[in-house]
Amino acid sequence: MLGVGIQGAQLEERGFFRKLDWNFILPLLVLQVIGIINLYSATHGFGSDSTDRLFISQLFWLLKGWIVFLIVTLIDYQFFIRLAYVIYGLNLLALIAVIFVGKVALGAQRWLDLGFFAYQPSESMKLCIILVLARHLSQRSFADGMGIKDLLLPLGAVIGVPFLITAEQPDLGTAMMLLIIGSSILFFVKIRRSILVALAVLGIFSATGAWFFGLRDYQKHRIYTFLDPNQDPRGKGYNSIQSRIAVGSGQVFGKGFRKGTQSQLEFLPERHTDFIYSVLSEEFGFVGSMFTLSIFGLLFFTMMRIAQHARDKAGAIITVGVMAALFWHMLINVGMVIGLLPIVGVPLPLLSYGGSNMLTTMAALGMVSSVSYRKYLF
Repeated sequence: MLGVGIQGAQLEERGFFRKLDWNFILPLLVLQVIGIINLYSATHGFGSDSTDRLFISQLFWLLKGWIVFLIVTLIDYQFFIRLAYVIYGLNLLALIAVIFVGKVALGAQRWLDLGFFAYQPSESMKLCIILVLARHLSQRSFADGMGIKDLLLPLGAVIGVPFLITAEQPDLGTAMMLLIIGSSILFFVKIRRSILVALAVLGIFSATGAWFFGLRDYQKHRIYTFLDPNQDPRGKGYNSIQSRIAVGSGQVFGKGFRKGTQSQLEFLPERHTDFIYSVLSEEFGFVGSMFTLSIFGLLFFTMMRIAQHARDKAGAIITVGVMAALFWHMLINVGMVIGLLPIVGVPLPLLSYGGSNMLTTMAALGMVSSVSYRKYLF
């Protein structure tokens, strides 16, 4: 009996790994290998103790991330859909708690100090918004597209409330990501053309009002330096200038592993987080950076296929939402470091250092894996 039980468990284990979507998993592994190699080089100039601490810490986050990924894959994503409002509510309470007891770092109050882990609720809120919108929108049909009344709850409450709280921390970069991710899902479901025009006009007026009454001085300086970094080359424009020097100096094939002057000589700021792509471009050149972007492209293509073959509307919305989150993070981060977009605190998923971002990203990708895994049940 014991032998039969062990054999059954082995067959079940083989069945689980056989049903995993390896076309989806392999690009993730490739990107993370690129990321961990790049991170080692990026932290080399920090000194041996700091290098070991950051590098080993990221290895642990990768391990924990894959454990989360596999656990979430095993759980039917409909379980998370049913708990979507509860998960969202708890995360919203954590986001509010940051206002009162949050940890201040780098001039912003964004983290909750849990002792063993600095938790950033605004990161996990991205996944919460995807889950709530998947539940809400999958239960409704919009033959002619969503109207004003249809948008009040998802855009005004589900997206709007965490957007305002996160922007007040202040963390405008993450706040904008919450808005962009949620809006991408709404566009996917379909919005009436007249509403899109009205929202575009409203967006122009809102941006104008935000410039005069909402943005803080340092946020305005980011836009000024984006337009002309040489106005303050040693101050507000320093990050942008150094990043573009690093990217450009890599040329076609790069300077080689751990041979980038901007990163190794510590001219490049935040090179293990927001500017990790600059390190990649300097050391591996245009070829290395484009190879990395092509792997991202392959990942997005695979996720579109998963959404197309999802067993229900909720699974498709989850997949599209996670894909939107990864795509906009990648686009904004790369645009930021090469000088095409203003500098905001948006990491490059799967490559940048960070615990909250890694766990949230792997949990979100685990949801997509769960959607793909369940297609074999029918």
